[in-house]
Amino acid sequence: MADVTMPQLGETVADGTVTKWFKKIGDAVAKGEPLFEVSTDKVDTEIPAPADGTLTAILVPEGTTVDVGTILATIGVAGEAPTSAASPRSATVAAPVASGVTSERVSRPAASEGRGLSPVVRRLLDEHGLSAEQIDGTGPGGRLTRDDVMNFVANATPEPSDATAVGSLSPVVRRLLEERGLRASDVTGTGPHGRLTRRDVEDASSPSSQPTPSGDERVPFSKSRRLTAAHMVRSKATSAHTLMVREIDYEPIEVVRRRAGAAFKEREGFSLTYLPFVTVALARTLRDFPHLNASVGDDELIIHHNLNIGIAVDLDNSGLVVPVIHDTDRYSLVEVARKIRELALAARGKKLKLDDTERGTITISNPGPYGTLMTGAIINQPQVAILATDGVKRKPVVVTSSDGDESIAIHSVGLVALTFDHRAIDGAYAAQFLARLDQEMNRRDWSLDD
Repeated sequence: MADVTMPQLGETVADGTVTKWFKKIGDAVAKGEPLFEVSTDKVDTEIPAPADGTLTAILVPEGTTVDVGTILATIGVAGEAPTSAASPRSATVAAPVASGVTSERVSRPAASEGRGLSPVVRRLLDEHGLSAEQIDGTGPGGRLTRDDVMNFVANATPEPSDATAVGSLSPVVRRLLEERGLRASDVTGTGPHGRLTRRDVEDASSPSSQPTPSGDERVPFSKSRRLTAAHMVRSKATSAHTLMVREIDYEPIEVVRRRAGAAFKEREGFSLTYLPFVTVALARTLRDFPHLNASVGDDELIIHHNLNIGIAVDLDNSGLVVPVIHDTDRYSLVEVARKIRELALAARGKKLKLDDTERGTITISNPGPYGTLMTGAIINQPQVAILATDGVKRKPVVVTSSDGDESIAIHSVGLVALTFDHRAIDGAYAAQFLARLDQEMNRRDWSLDD
């Protein structure tokens, strides 16, 4: 028998919500095929079955949030009959009571068995503070439709019960209240019959809604913010952080951007920034500096031969996620630009897959578009280095010709800052690395075919 557990979906993720089961109890499952879908603050992804066999128990129904490592289901040997405890999908279940809505105990598959929820239906459930278990679906196979949700809301009858009672709140609303440090009684419901909705909780926890008795504002940390903070504190407590900075002449890169940027944007649909050039240069430089593409183990340095560069992405100021370009050195400049764009959009849209955030070996933080001068970024554990790329500006520089003559020219110049773990390498190694990175960025004949 094999247990199916909630996986660790990223370094800073502590729990996840089971949003959909693709199999029901008694179904045969094959190792590697999608078994269930999980949603976190950073990733929505399908999780494969860990073994071949028969799904004998589902212990966590759809819509339930549990900690990483929680047992969700069990897989027995092929042909094994489901256990008596493995019947939550066929047992009589109590539908959660929405505020002001009459609910009865009904006998139907728990958690909308076999009914994948469309984005429209999910949005409507969230907006009205409902869960899928409350509503009978009339679509194919019992699937919930938009009309099912709207008819349920329209036909809901008031209850004399407290509209903010814990049992009357949808899973989404309960989770948001917990994340933002609020009680249900602190929020005014605008849903049918005063029911609390997702927007009610979000509006109540916005900075403008917080009382300021002494001129202070209290903005509760979101879950993503809390997890990011914990990850950063752990990193500072683990690694011997050391910062080294070098000025880089971006003019060879700027020449390519001016020459090919317009055609690139017309063809690809987005602008050609400095970041893909830095990423390619970093990948090329790390070939000769493998101790920076590494992590610290038990009294040892673990050098990674796969080069997987992570790009830190801001999640609307609520936290960070680091999607990874696996085997970065195998991609051309244009392919790297596409990958960066694709992963950033997926991160901000919570569409990253599990593999997108795993196995990173070094990270780039890119605050440069905001015009920063120098950034001492915190290392993304368990890596040993992070490279920050700051603002690039036009400024006078001294240019030396091949025959040694010097002149003044206007170039695009910026700083790159390497934060490294002094347990792994020393300053001389870091300085040599930055010098080689400078050569890769400043002296190569850049072309969009790289």
